Amino acid sequence: MNRDRAFRWLCSTAGFLLLLFSLYTLHQQLNRYNFSDISNSLSAIDDRALIWALGFAIASYLVISSYDLVAFRHFKYYLSPKRILFTTFLTYAVSNTTGFTLLIGGAIRYRFYSLWGVPAKTIAKVTAWGNLTFWLGLLTLTGIAFTINPLQLPETFKVDIALMRCLGIIALIAIATYLYLCYRRKRWRIRGKTFRFPKLTTSAWQISIFSLDWALAAAILYSLLPNKSYWQFFSIYLLAMTASIISNIPGGIGVFETIIIFLLPDIYVLDLLSSLLVYRVIRFLLPLAIALTIICIFELKQRVSVNHRK
Repeated sequence: MNRDRAFRWLCSTAGFLLLLFSLYTLHQQLNRYNFSDISNSLSAIDDRALIWALGFAIASYLVISSYDLVAFRHFKYYLSPKRILFTTFLTYAVSNTTGFTLLIGGAIRYRFYSLWGVPAKTIAKVTAWGNLTFWLGLLTLTGIAFTINPLQLPETFKVDIALMRCLGIIALIAIATYLYLCYRRKRWRIRGKTFRFPKLTTSAWQISIFSLDWALAAAILYSLLPNKSYWQFFSIYLLAMTASIISNIPGGIGVFETIIIFLLPDIYVLDLLSSLLVYRVIRFLLPLAIALTIICIFELKQRVSVNHRK
């Protein structure tokens, strides 16, 4: 077994074990409640909170849909902004829920951008750019959150605040190094190919867009919860989302919920579960349903158009 296959196998196994552990933990937390308890808790969610959550979700997807705008500008390729926003929304609405962002995101981008004449090489670069934006933003946010407001984990983990702050500082050093290389416009040679770091302003845009997207995504769940400090909650949300993404489980289902429930012990479990269910519908399932409907209509129109031409 070569090194790449072994690494993929280890990641898949770790993700599967994490899913099993998460499901077991959720079962332990929820087995004393019945369906009517959950239903009553869901109906107790305030209408105003739902409106705020929907508003934050719409704003989040408007922001995430602008990822590729920065990429096309960086690669100096012109395409109508409407088409870019349209394609990027479909990309993330589907891949955020189903997982395998690089594979599914790349396939959706290729399907639509290629129809509008974008070369395959440019599409591949735009897809890689989206992945880079994700890691730049994640390191920046975790660095700031863990340095300024380190997360106090339960005593069972035996993780000191000082360690969390150190992790935050390491993340910020990594980002500062990257931004310095962007400022110097350094070149990086990998396997005979030369890559040049983007402009400092371009990287700043990447980080800003990602940070705003995740701040809005966290606000969706935050608006559904009882009163709590947003910044304290945001650190928990970052940790839960990072773990769910690393697990490679579609939508991080089970993993995300387990961490949120575990790190918010002061909130009644049923209230927390109801908020998480509504969050999943608003953040993932609703955009997915809209995206799949649009894709189906688009493909039907394409088929009808091809038949007419024949």
